[in-house]
Amino acid sequence: MDAKTSAGSRRELTKAQNRETILEAARQVFAQLGFATATVRDIIRATPLASGTFYNYFKSKEQVYQALRDEEALAIRPRLREARASAANAQEFLAASFRTFFWYVAEKGETGGDRFRLDSPQVLAGFAELRQDIEKAMARGLLPPTDPGLFTAALTGVAFELAEEVKAGAEVEKVTDFATALFLGGVGALPKS
Repeated sequence: MDAKTSAGSRRELTKAQNRETILEAARQVFAQLGFATATVRDIIRATPLASGTFYNYFKSKEQVYQALRDEEALAIRPRLREARASAANAQEFLAASFRTFFWYVAEKGETGGDRFRLDSPQVLAGFAELRQDIEKAMARGLLPPTDPGLFTAALTGVAFELAEEVKAGAEVEKVTDFATALFLGGVGALPKS
C-alpha cells in the first residue's frame, strides 16, 4: 500500500467515524430533548467535533434525523426477510412479518416519537423486498395469487398503523394475532374483545 492509498483509507475512516459520532450524539440529544426542541448546536455540543464538521455531513437536524430513521429501516430488513423466508404457510408468513416488525418497534421504543418516512430510500427498498417476498410466497402457494402491489400496500399500511399501538404500549403478541387474523379471515375472524 503506497502513501497515497494509505492517506485515502485514513481519510475514509475518519469520515465514517465523524458521521457516526454525529449520529450517536443526535440519538442522545433527540432522546434527551426531543426532536422539536433539539437544535443543530445541541448536537454539535454533544460531539468533540467543530461546527463546520457537522455541516460537511448534514445540512440540518432533519437530515440527521432521517439518517437515523434510515439506519433503523436498514437494520430491520434482514430480520423481516428471514422471518418471511422461513414461513411454511400463509399464517406463518403473516405472523412472522408482523411479529418481527412489532418486536423491533417495541425494542426501539420512541426514537423521536415519529413514524418512518415512507418515501426514504431504505423504507422504499424494504417495500420492494416485501413485494418480492410476497411474489415468492404466491409462487410457492403460501399466499393466494392476487395483486402483489396491493397486498404489499395493505400489509405495510396495517403494520405501520398498528406499530403506533405497540409504541403506545399494546402487547406485541396481541397486536400480531389481531393483524394476522384480519388478513387470514377478514373482519369475521377477528377475536372478540
